[in-house]
Amino acid sequence: MLTGELEARRTAVPWELEAIEHSVVVNLVETSTAPSGMELVSSYQTNRVGDPMDPHSQVQKGDDFVKANACNKLTVIADQIRYLQEQAKKVLEEAKRDADLHHAACNIVKKPGNMYYLYQRPSGQKYFSIISPKEWGPSCPHPFLGAFKLQPDMSWTPVDEVEKRDAELAVMGKLLSHQTALPPYTGPNFRGLDE
Repeated sequence: MLTGELEARRTAVPWELEAIEHSVVVNLVETSTAPSGMELVSSYQTNRVGDPMDPHSQVQKGDDFVKANACNKLTVIADQIRYLQEQAKKVLEEAKRDADLHHAACNIVKKPGNMYYLYQRPSGQKYFSIISPKEWGPSCPHPFLGAFKLQPDMSWTPVDEVEKRDAELAVMGKLLSHQTALPPYTGPNFRGLDE
């Protein structure tokens, strides 16, 4: 043990000794019986052993709270990162699907808002048709792979998600039609969402 550390242990009060043992540095204000020449409080009362306001426990409690708060904030950030990673994965999967669908053979001009039916020839070629399997009936010439609606942004929506997507677009359209001019106040204007 170093000489300075031995000296610190020999002259330390109990809470300072505990602080030395736990590697927590507690800085105490130097005592003065008469700061600025006036005795304000009894130095015995402020420095006695067993003080209920034990500086070491106060420092330790502060450290514990700081760690707990940091952990709570980091947990929230980690959850947000996981959510954003899931969203990024979903965006990339949808982009790949949309690109694959745009590369499917098609002998007609594709127009946003229309439903297209994807089939596969025995050669493996995928192609779009405007004729549904229901319209083909039992004479459908090739295996049916799925139905997709072409959206105005040129993305594709699978038939089972079309109703949900159309409802979302209707709400956004309604919101945009009621927000053509900035309101005179700075609060949000969600008028039109429930009208």
